[in-house]
Amino acid sequence: MKRPAASPRAARKAALPKAKPAAAPARRGGAQPVKPVPLLVDGSHAGPAKPRSRRGGLSAAIYADLRQQLVSLQRLPDTAVSENEIARAYGCSRTPVREAVLKLADEGLLEIYPQSGIFVSRIPVAELPEAIVVRRALEGTTTRLAAAQATPSQVLALQAILQRQREADAADDRDAFHRADELFHATIAEVAGYPGIWTLIQQVKVHVDRYRRLTLPQPGRMARAIAEHEVIMAAIDARDPDGAVAAIDDHLDGLLADIAATRELNPDLFQAGRRDRSGADGNGTAIRARTTTRTTAKSTAKSTAKTTAKTTAKASKPRGRPSTRR
Repeated sequence: MKRPAASPRAARKAALPKAKPAAAPARRGGAQPVKPVPLLVDGSHAGPAKPRSRRGGLSAAIYADLRQQLVSLQRLPDTAVSENEIARAYGCSRTPVREAVLKLADEGLLEIYPQSGIFVSRIPVAELPEAIVVRRALEGTTTRLAAAQATPSQVLALQAILQRQREADAADDRDAFHRADELFHATIAEVAGYPGIWTLIQQVKVHVDRYRRLTLPQPGRMARAIAEHEVIMAAIDARDPDGAVAAIDDHLDGLLADIAATRELNPDLFQAGRRDRSGADGNGTAIRARTTTRTTAKSTAKSTAKTTAKTTAKASKPRGRPSTRR
C-alpha cells in the first residue's frame, strides 16, 4: 500500500526551522539574577575573584627564588646570570625571567650591561650604614611597642625562636640560624601590632642581609647574636620599653662596627662607592670598567679575526698568468 503524499502545506511546515525554547522570563526591571558576593571578615564585600595569570605567577616564583639565591650569596657578586639557563630550568620562555631580572635590577641586586650580559652586583659599602640606621629607627619603634604590650604567650613564642637559634648554632647551620633570626625580628613587629613595618625593613636591608651572611662564619658571631637577642627578650618580658630599645640599638650597632673587618676579609665582594644609574660610584670612578674591558677585548678579538681571515684569503688567492707582452 502506497503512503499518501503530504499536502503542500504540511511540506512547507516541516521545512521551517524548529523554534528554540523560550528563555526564562527576566526579573522586574530587566535585571538578571546574580550570585551573592561573600563578605570579608571586616564586613565589607569581596569583589569577583580575578584569575591569576600563569606568566605572572611564574615570574613571581622566579623572582623569589633568584632573590633568595642573591641575598644568601649562593650567587656571588660579579658572576654572570643567564636568562636562557633560568628559562630552561623553569621550562618557560624568557619573558617571565626578564620580568624577574628587571625587578631585581631595580633593587640593585643585578646589573644589566647591554651587549655584555647580566651580572650579580657587588655589595655597596657606602649604602650599608644608611640602611642600618633606617632599620634601627624602625625596629626601635616596634621593640618599644612590643615591650609595652607583649602577652605571656607572645613572650613564649619569642623564647621558642631563640631556642631554634641556639640549636642552629650548635649544628653550625647558618641558613637555619638566619631564618630564625629573621623570624625573631618579624615576630617583634607582629607583637607590636605593626607587621607592615617589618615589610618596609626588608626592602631597606636587602644589601645588609648579604653583608650579614658574610659575618656568620666568623667564630662566635652566631653565639654573640643569640646573647644580644636574649637581652632584647629579657627587656620585653620585663615590660621595659627603654631597656628593649637600648638592647636593639646595641644589637644593630654591632653590624655597623663589623663592616670594615668583613670587607677586609672579602674585598672582591664589595663596591667602594654608591651605586649610580650612570654606572659610576660616588667618586666618579667607573664601576663598570670590568665590563668595558670585557667588551673591548671581545671587539678587538673579533676585529683581529676578521682581518686575519681577509689577509689569509688574499694570500691564498691564485695570481693571474704573467703577461707576455713586451
